[in-house]
Amino acid sequence: MPLLHIENLSVTFQTASGPFRAVDSVDFSVDAGERLAIVGESGSGKSVAMLAVMGLLPPTATVTADHMSFDGQDLRSLSRRARRRVVGGDIAMIFQEPMSSLNPCFTVGFQINEALSAHTDLTRSQRRERSVELLRSVGIPEPERRLSAFPHQLSGGMSQRVMIAMATACQPRLLIADEPTTALDVTIQAQILDLLVDLQKEHGMALILITHDMGVVAETAQRVVVQYAGQQVERQEVIGLFDAPHHPYTSALLDALPDRATGDRLPAIRGVVPGQGDRPNGCLFNPRCPHADDTCRTVVPPRQPPALGEALCHYPLNRAEQAA
Repeated sequence: MPLLHIENLSVTFQTASGPFRAVDSVDFSVDAGERLAIVGESGSGKSVAMLAVMGLLPPTATVTADHMSFDGQDLRSLSRRARRRVVGGDIAMIFQEPMSSLNPCFTVGFQINEALSAHTDLTRSQRRERSVELLRSVGIPEPERRLSAFPHQLSGGMSQRVMIAMATACQPRLLIADEPTTALDVTIQAQILDLLVDLQKEHGMALILITHDMGVVAETAQRVVVQYAGQQVERQEVIGLFDAPHHPYTSALLDALPDRATGDRLPAIRGVVPGQGDRPNGCLFNPRCPHADDTCRTVVPPRQPPALGEALCHYPLNRAEQAA
């Protein structure tokens, strides 16, 4: 049984312009100790899907799913108190932009202590010892002194390490990392990714990595889910995805990698992810797809069975042959 199992998850927001479906019928699962990447451009619904799992969406969001379970527990039927025991304890999340995710009004030590106080029975002195141990485990020098530091006194890389320490404070079984290297320089990005993978292996956690960087996917993931405009367009093992992508969007993302470029300029995907007011007919990717035909422009692709290698495309096998 998967540790986290999601079937037909959709999230709709009520807006002044009417309802907007930000996540549209996605399926995914992750096993204990597995690393899953969810990849796609900004606006693909990656973060919203994970916030729905965490129960952290605002009241304007309507979440529906045929199945949403963690370790056999139905997350949809849990009370607010029971859901809170799971979220932050067994499931933890590292949010985007650590400089804005940490509360600027409280010290690092206070914020780590808050998580430990909510989810453990440790005494005050034990929580302090655990906080020091956590900061040391994520590579922060002089951890005792850093407990009294405020977020604005830390660099971006240090702030991200603090976020990782907070997320792993209660030794979660599932860690969700939402763009953990955003706004960090390349050297620090590599350090943070190595740290996440090391912690995941050390504690046997499952790891869901949300990213738009295919290079990060190649280095860290075992399986990949590709999302576009709220829809899940492809799902594969990482090696199969890079060797033979089945969806033209996945192929375009891979073509934009520097080591695959054949000319003087990196290829780009024309246009942008459609929003609420510019949803095309047929396949949502068809205005940006170089292979789109009349069928793509008028007929919605059939939702494929939840199997590895399937793609939300009228011609997935043809696409695979073109990409090979």
